[in-house]
Amino acid sequence: MAKKKQDNTEAAFKIPIFTEENRTKLENFFEKYKKQLTYVLGAILVILIGIFGYKNLIIKPQQLQAQDLMFIAEDYFGKDSFELALNGSAESYYGFLDIIDEFKITPSGNLARYYAGICYLKLGDYEEALFHLKKFKTNSLMLKPIALGAIGDCYSELEEYDNALKYYMKAANASENTFTTPIFLMKAGAVLEHQDNYKKAIKVYERIKEDFKDSQEANNADKYIGRAKAHAGL
Repeated sequence: MAKKKQDNTEAAFKIPIFTEENRTKLENFFEKYKKQLTYVLGAILVILIGIFGYKNLIIKPQQLQAQDLMFIAEDYFGKDSFELALNGSAESYYGFLDIIDEFKITPSGNLARYYAGICYLKLGDYEEALFHLKKFKTNSLMLKPIALGAIGDCYSELEEYDNALKYYMKAANASENTFTTPIFLMKAGAVLEHQDNYKKAIKVYERIKEDFKDSQEANNADKYIGRAKAHAGL
């Protein structure tokens, strides 16, 4: 039975595709639709050339310029001078808002969204922080959870605790690691306690203790577990 199946398979591969009959059909098809095919192939070629030109003649030069102009704003950000980093100086250097305004299509323009969001968060303007952080797109294993967690912080400050919890859990699960995950799980646990949902808070703290034993948060997990159990009457 197996041999017969193998023979059939081998036979299938030996069936000629480009027979005289098939070649004639292809020639007739091409002759009939030659004009349409020429237009389609031409359009595809124009699109491909356009994409190449857009990336190399527009995006790439703007990205290099944006990187150079954003350097001073990043320096101020690192010094916690968030107002200076955000708004820049009309006379001397670009702030993150300037980069967003002039270079929004570049990777640096996208990154400026993240910086601007954090600046607004630190300055207490949570609605503006949310606006920029939600526009920031990244697959970075480190920046993605931090940005999601910052959105959670904004909602927490606005006392929108359901949204805060949602984004803390998104941040915790976006890229599991011993640095960001336990931090945002701990924040999620605090929100759950604030909502009197102590049983779920206990599960979150136990996850930190079991899965992230080497983290600073794990060292304090027993304290928070004990507190939540006391409130839950367990």
